[in-house]
Amino acid sequence: MLPVLSRDHSSLDHAAQIVKMAATTIPIVKKRTKAFKRHHSDRYHRVGESWRKPKGIDSAVRRRFRSVVRMPKIGYGSNKKTRHLMPNGYRRLVVSNVRDVELLLMHNGSFAAEIAHNVSSKKRIDILEKAKALGVKVTNANARVRAQEA
Repeated sequence: MLPVLSRDHSSLDHAAQIVKMAATTIPIVKKRTKAFKRHHSDRYHRVGESWRKPKGIDSAVRRRFRSVVRMPKIGYGSNKKTRHLMPNGYRRLVVSNVRDVELLLMHNGSFAAEIAHNVSSKKRIDILEKAKALGVKVTNANARVRAQEA
């Protein structure tokens, strides 16, 4: 509920903050989370699961009959403002070294670093130190990092 606007500037600032907050808190809606599988990939081993558009003249999937596999369409796309957003509100950037973390210096409010799976534990410690110094959030900070024994 918006406050009643009066002549003093504090209520105007408060109303502007509420409008700005409403614009930034758009709910993340996934229209479909299930992967689109290729037709007959469950029936024949030689047919892979990755999607291919059916092109047969009699294909029920291509003709969009009821109770057949759904085809990908533009309508399944996500909202442009919430696309690639994680539930915590950050976008993900996979980093492999310290120089990649420095890219996030100016974007630490909107992007979070995710350390790549093939980075050694020694380099992970260096990346975590740099991220902490720059104020960058790391999504998988605890992965493959042991507490040092004293």
